[in-house]
Amino acid sequence: MALDQSFIGRSYPPTSTYEVGREKIREFADAIGDENPIYRDPEAARAVGHPDVIAPPTFLTVINLAAINTIVADPELGLDYSRMVHGDQSFQYTRPVHAGDQLRLTTYVESIMARAGNDFLTVRAEIADADGGHVCTTRAQLVVRGEGA
Repeated sequence: MALDQSFIGRSYPPTSTYEVGREKIREFADAIGDENPIYRDPEAARAVGHPDVIAPPTFLTVINLAAINTIVADPELGLDYSRMVHGDQSFQYTRPVHAGDQLRLTTYVESIMARAGNDFLTVRAEIADADGGHVCTTRAQLVVRGEGA
């Protein structure tokens, strides 16, 4: 079943605020095997000009995934989750994420297209801090394999 094209352009406003914590940053750095001290030691982060420890570049997946799942779980979209795979992910930062940030994200269905019997869904998230300042734009492309794939 093809994805509902009327979802293109839909936006999903923030539903909560995510407070970035030092421990969550450390846990994420551990999970990806990155020993960089600016992800763990506030003094090391300050020594290179950050207000606190910063998060690894892919950390925002932590808050982005829930927003994506809200969209793909909408039965009106027509997405069969069992046929979905993650195709691509990108992050465009205005500034690094650091411990203490209060982040909110607005998510958009940027595009839906069909190619070779598969549907491609691109979801964009605009992530802002407590003052409304842009922090990062993320994009995730999801591929929904067709019935014959």
